[in-house]
Amino acid sequence: MRRLRLLCIAAASLLLSACSVSRHAALPEYPTIGPEHNHQGILEECIYDCSVKGPRERRMLVYLPAEYYDTTAHYPVFYLLHGARGNETSWIEKGNLLHNIDSLTTHGLMEKSIVVLPNTNQHRSDRDYGKSRIKGAIESFFENDGMVEYAFVSDVVSHVDSAYRTIPEKSARAIGGLSIGALQSIHITANHPDLFDYVGLFSSMVHPVPHPSTHATFYRGLKRKHKAQFADAPELYWVMIGKTDFFYPRMIAYHHYLTRNGYPHEYLTTPGGHQWYNWEEYCNLFMQRLWK
Repeated sequence: MRRLRLLCIAAASLLLSACSVSRHAALPEYPTIGPEHNHQGILEECIYDCSVKGPRERRMLVYLPAEYYDTTAHYPVFYLLHGARGNETSWIEKGNLLHNIDSLTTHGLMEKSIVVLPNTNQHRSDRDYGKSRIKGAIESFFENDGMVEYAFVSDVVSHVDSAYRTIPEKSARAIGGLSIGALQSIHITANHPDLFDYVGLFSSMVHPVPHPSTHATFYRGLKRKHKAQFADAPELYWVMIGKTDFFYPRMIAYHHYLTRNGYPHEYLTTPGGHQWYNWEEYCNLFMQRLWK
């Protein structure tokens, strides 16, 4: 009950403050990324079939290096997840992602990579999905039933590896996210310890609201799963949080838990709270450490 009460408070605070076709042009019925964005790379839209109950298909955005179609090179992949009140466009619209990738790569601070932006909201049907609609914070907090997370590797990762010239190895895969996206990153990597060598947790929600779904088992047994994951520890497991973030106490506890168990990780605290200025900074720092 105490955990549920804390999550309710966090949700209220937040309110206040794979694939069948890859397409270069956004479909009219899907939300676009707003005004014309100036960027150096290639932004593609991918509509992919879902393998679990819910909408029949979803959309993800894929950002490729500018020279992708002029070479035969293979690239590492960074999967970047949004949080509550977000979808696959959020990191572009609110986190200046494309500009930051271009700037970091131009200055030699980030290795050229494929960056994948999936929609990881929970949706029950095509109607509920509503062509990638953004869900409210309360919906996001209380509907984490493990369905999307359960299918993430089979629907998203497998397709990206088959549709693009990736390096399909643990050492060349990264995943990160903000808030609920960070929670999903914790559990996706714990359930698939052999797939991701870089994990970035930005203002993470550590514990999901209990859910009766059969797929909710995805979120159970984390301590046991961590033992397997850190037996061959990720190259980088980075926890980042603002000191006035409402998840700060939980993230400190998570940091101490990792430390007590001898699980290699890095921990960064900054001023500020559960805000985009922090998440943008965390993502930029994380991207500079990938594939190093």
